[in-house]
Amino acid sequence: MILGLGPDEWQAVALSVRVALVATLIGLPPAVLVAWALARWRFPGRQVLNGIVHLPLILPPIATGYLLLVVFGRRGIAGEWLDSIGIVLAFRWTGAALAAGVMAFPLMVRAIRLSIEALDPRLEQAAATLGAPRVMVFLTLSLPLILPGITAGAILGFARAMGEFGATITFVSNIPGETRTLASAIYALLQVPGGAPAAMRLVWVSLGIAMAALILSEWLSQAIARRMGTT
Repeated sequence: MILGLGPDEWQAVALSVRVALVATLIGLPPAVLVAWALARWRFPGRQVLNGIVHLPLILPPIATGYLLLVVFGRRGIAGEWLDSIGIVLAFRWTGAALAAGVMAFPLMVRAIRLSIEALDPRLEQAAATLGAPRVMVFLTLSLPLILPGITAGAILGFARAMGEFGATITFVSNIPGETRTLASAIYALLQVPGGAPAAMRLVWVSLGIAMAALILSEWLSQAIARRMGTT
């Protein structure tokens, strides 16, 4: 046993890391797009989009999980079609990644949006007047300048995904080896006599991972900013 954790407990930790990584990597590109749209574009329904993005922060996580089950369950609106092409999300670790990604998405969007709003649009306008295509302006100017915000959003999203519980257990249940993440493992241990010490060990592991993610986010953001000469 390493750090006092048994194989089942380490399995939950490993699954949580995998779920959080997948949730972050898949959620980051749309988070950048949505953050850019909310920060720079003016269009009908902008406030509606902003509200939808932040709904997971307002709704009870169990309600979010139930909505995911309604939409992506095997008999759900989209789940039935996904099932027909061999993609099953409900009660699978991939569904846990989806639930974690949905809950982490607002934090990623918020961090990236703040970075975009701090970027002076006149820099992009100057580049455009020199004949640079809009895509090149974004890739060579805007993207490097907002990279600290993207990095912070990604790591905060990862930390949030690691700790997700309510939406995950509602959507994919608590199946050992398949959907039992760190948070659901702690919950399961607290339901059995004598499980409190093991639960506390997992709590310390989750605290360590969360703190490491927050420290890494701050360090990377500062390192990128120094390299770019913005601080």
